[in-house]
Amino acid sequence: MMVSEQRLQRWLRDVRAGRRSPRSLVERLKRLPFEDVGFARLDTHRRLRRGLPEVIFCDGKTPQQLAQLTHRLARHGELILLTRLAPELYETLRPRLPRLRYHPLARLAYAPASSRQQRRGLVLVVTGGTSDLPVAEEAAITLEQLGSRAARLFDVGVAGIHRLLSHWRLLQQARAIVVIAGMEGALPSVVAGLVRCPVIAVPTSVGYGASFQGVAPLLTMLNSCVPGIGVVNIDNGFGAAYLAHLINRPPRG
Repeated sequence: MMVSEQRLQRWLRDVRAGRRSPRSLVERLKRLPFEDVGFARLDTHRRLRRGLPEVIFCDGKTPQQLAQLTHRLARHGELILLTRLAPELYETLRPRLPRLRYHPLARLAYAPASSRQQRRGLVLVVTGGTSDLPVAEEAAITLEQLGSRAARLFDVGVAGIHRLLSHWRLLQQARAIVVIAGMEGALPSVVAGLVRCPVIAVPTSVGYGASFQGVAPLLTMLNSCVPGIGVVNIDNGFGAAYLAHLINRPPRG
């Protein structure tokens, strides 16, 4: 059983009103903090602890394992988000999980969010070039599934900085900005120097040999002289989106 703060509060109200015995509540809570499914320990406590549920990282998992984890999350009404899902693995999964939608560029699958979910705030996803789009779409779709409103601003790198400056008003409206760039990785510093909100920088493995598969832009971003920049791992669009969502919509204490 996945335990959210809202569900726990409802159980406590039931005990106070006499609709549930204290013993039955204790028995439920004994299942915290995880559910052992043999090959994995599903973190049933994560939404209560962090405000967001567990997300499934697909690399290294079999179709059977992914299907079992997805079904268990769905049974409890949790968010379904599968990252780094290869197209051939999705084709194997699709008959077992017909509700999943797949984005091949982002290599990400998700179950459509409830129509009652409102996406609030604004997180801007910015890329230096078109080659950064797989990481950018992973970030944008993750933001939308978590409940943030995402806007996309693609191909506005430093080789033509006027393309970025033409969107000045949009830059000022964002509560957080995810900036994704390869090559020399200078774009996050430029964006952070223009805005008041936090910037999450994502180096990508895009570039010629001297970029060292993303190490060069990673070091550039880590060495930025502009305050207010946080840096995530190479190609980590999901991690950047998660952090940006927490900035945009911090969990209530």
